[in-house]
Amino acid sequence: MIEKLQDIEERYLQLETLINDPEIISRQQEWQKYTREHSRLSKTVEIFRTYKQVRQELEEAQEMQKDKLEEDMALMVKEEIALLSEQKEKLEEELKVQLVPKDPNDEKDVIVEIRAGTGGEEAALFAGELFRMYSRYAERRGWKLEILNSSPTDIGGFKELVFLLEGHGAYSCLKYESGVHRVQRVPATESSGRIHTSAATVAVLPEAEDVEVDINPQDLRIDTFCATGPGGQSVNTTKSAVRVTHVPTGIVASCQDEKSQHKNRDKAMKVLRARLLEIIQSEHDAEVAQARKSQVGSGDRSERIRTYNFPQGRVTDHRIGLTLHKLDLVLDGDIAEFIESLAAAEQAELLKQAQ
Repeated sequence: MIEKLQDIEERYLQLETLINDPEIISRQQEWQKYTREHSRLSKTVEIFRTYKQVRQELEEAQEMQKDKLEEDMALMVKEEIALLSEQKEKLEEELKVQLVPKDPNDEKDVIVEIRAGTGGEEAALFAGELFRMYSRYAERRGWKLEILNSSPTDIGGFKELVFLLEGHGAYSCLKYESGVHRVQRVPATESSGRIHTSAATVAVLPEAEDVEVDINPQDLRIDTFCATGPGGQSVNTTKSAVRVTHVPTGIVASCQDEKSQHKNRDKAMKVLRARLLEIIQSEHDAEVAQARKSQVGSGDRSERIRTYNFPQGRVTDHRIGLTLHKLDLVLDGDIAEFIESLAAAEQAELLKQAQ
C-alpha cells in the first residue's frame, strides 16, 4: 500500500510542475486534463502526508518509551502512543478507501435522458416529474441545467427529454439513477380509481470531450427539419431542428429546442458524443463483466431500480432495499439519501473486492 501511495504522491508532484508550465497552460485542453487529475489526487496525497507525519511521531514516541523516564513523563508518552496508534489506524482505513479504483468519469458533467415507458400519457407525466426531481436536486447543488432536446405532450408530460447538468461531481452523484423508474398511482384520467403502474427510463451519460471520442465528419449524416410542438403544431417555419446520425453505429441525436440551427447542431453533437462514449465504455465494461455484476448501479437501462408508490407515500430503491416514506420530498429533489446510500454500498463492495 505504501509503495502505491508513494507513486501517487510522485505523480501529484509531477502534475504540480505540469500545470504551472506556461507551455502546458497555453494548451488549454491538456492543462484542464492535468488540473482535473491533480485535483483528483489531492485528497489522497493530503491524507498520506498526514499519515506519514503521524507514523513518524509514533515511532519517536515509541523510541522515547524505551528510555528510563520519570513516572509522569512515562504516563504522558504512553497516552500519546495510544492516541497516535488510533490516529494511524484511522488514516490507514481512509487510505484503503482512497486506493479503491475511482470512476474516471466522476468529475464530469452529465447528459441525462428521460423517456416515457409503459403507461402512455401517465408515463409521460411521470417523466416530467422525474425531470423536475432532478432539476430541483441540481438547483440545491448549484449546478447549471440546459435542455438539449424535448418532446412534450399535450397535457404537460414528456415522451422524451434530454438535458445537460454542469457541476462539480455531477456524474459521481447521478450515475446511480440509470435504469427503470416505476410509478404506482391512480392516474388523473382513471375514473374507476384503480391503481396503475407506469414507468420511465433514465440514462445518465458522462459528457464526452472531443479528445475522448474521435468522430470522422464523413461518418455523419445531418438532416434539418421544422421543429414541432405539442400536437404537431409548427413552432417555426424555418428548418432549425437538427438530426445527426452516426452512420457506422446508427446512433441518432436530435435537437429542436433552439431557434438557431447552429445551436441545435452543437447540442445534438454533445448528445451524440456522450452516446458514442457510452458504447466505448460498455465494450470495455464487458471485458470486466464479473466485476460490474457485483457493483451497485451498473447503469443497465432495463434494470428496474426504483418504485414511487403514491398511495403509500413511499419510494423504494430495489438495489439496496432502502425505502423512504417521504415521496413528496423525494419528487421535490430530496434524493441525497438514496445517492449517499448507493455510493456507500458500492464503496463497500469495491473494498471487499480489493481485499
